[in-house]
Amino acid sequence: MEEGNSTETIKFQLLGLSQDPKLQPLLFGLFLSMYLLTVWGNLLLILAVSSDSHLHTPMYFLLSNLSLVDICLTSTTIPKMLHNIWTQSKVITYAGCITQMYFFIVFIVLDDFLLTVMAYDRYVAICHPLHYTIIMNPQLCGWLVLVCWTMSELHCLLEIFPVLQLSFCTNLEIPHFFCELNQMVQLACSDTLLNDIVMYLSIGLLALGPFSGILYSYSKIISSILRISSAQGKSKAFSTCASYLSVVSLFYCTSIGVYLSSIGSHNSKSSAVTSVLYTVVTPMLNPFIYSLRNKDLKRALKSILRRKI
Repeated sequence: MEEGNSTETIKFQLLGLSQDPKLQPLLFGLFLSMYLLTVWGNLLLILAVSSDSHLHTPMYFLLSNLSLVDICLTSTTIPKMLHNIWTQSKVITYAGCITQMYFFIVFIVLDDFLLTVMAYDRYVAICHPLHYTIIMNPQLCGWLVLVCWTMSELHCLLEIFPVLQLSFCTNLEIPHFFCELNQMVQLACSDTLLNDIVMYLSIGLLALGPFSGILYSYSKIISSILRISSAQGKSKAFSTCASYLSVVSLFYCTSIGVYLSSIGSHNSKSSAVTSVLYTVVTPMLNPFIYSLRNKDLKRALKSILRRKI
C-alpha cells in the first residue's frame, strides 16, 4: 500500500467465475436459482423440525442448526455475486471484503464443527443406544452448539487478525466470486509469512480436531454395525448414517481439494469453480439428502405442505 493510502480508499475487483459477457445472464440465473433453492429447502427443513414434536430430538436439533448455518453461509457470498453480475460492477471495498471474509470463515468452520457433533450424536445412538437419551440430553446439545459457535469465532479471529496487518498496492483483482482468504493474502505487497503460518496451522487444527473426530466416530459406528447379527438391523443402522456420510464426503472432498490445489498449483480459476461445490452445492443439497432417506422428515414435510395447500 502506498504511503498515505488508507484502507478506506482500497477497493478490490471480484472477477467471478467468468468474465465472458455472454455467460453472465446464465450465471445469474443459475446462481439465483441455487440460492433460492438453498434458502427454501433449508427453511422448510427447519420449519418441519420445529413444527413436529416427534422431531424434537438431538439429531434433528443439530440438523436444523446445520440448515440455519447453510443459509447464512450462502447468504454471505451469493447475494454479492448476483449484485455484481446485475450491476456489471466487480468492485468491493476493503471493509466489505474483510466483513465477507469474516462471516464466510465463521460459517464454513461452524459447518465443520456441527458435522463433527452430528457424527458424535450418531456414534452415541448406535454404539450406546441404551444411554442415548441420558448422554445426548437437551442441556448437552445446547452446550455443544454453543461451543461450536465459540470455537468458530475464535478460529475466525485467528485467521482475520493477520490479514488486517497486510498492506496492498496495485492489481487488486481477486479471481474468485467472493473474498477468499488465500486469494486475498496473495495480493498483499507486504510480508505474508505470518499469514501462511496461521493458515496452515488452522488447516492442521481443523484436520486434527473435527475431521479426526468424524473419522473416529464412524470407525466405531461401522465396527458396531458389523457386529449386528440381523441383516435388517444392519440395513437400518446403515440407512441412518448414509445421508450424513454423503454430506460429509461432499463437504470434505471438495474443500480439501480446493486447498490442496491452491497450495500446489495456484490455479485460481479452478479453485474458484471447485469452491462452488462446498460453498453453494453442498448447502443446497443438504436438506434434500437428509429428507429423501428419512421417513420422519418426509411425514413432517407432507404435513406442512398439506396445511399450506
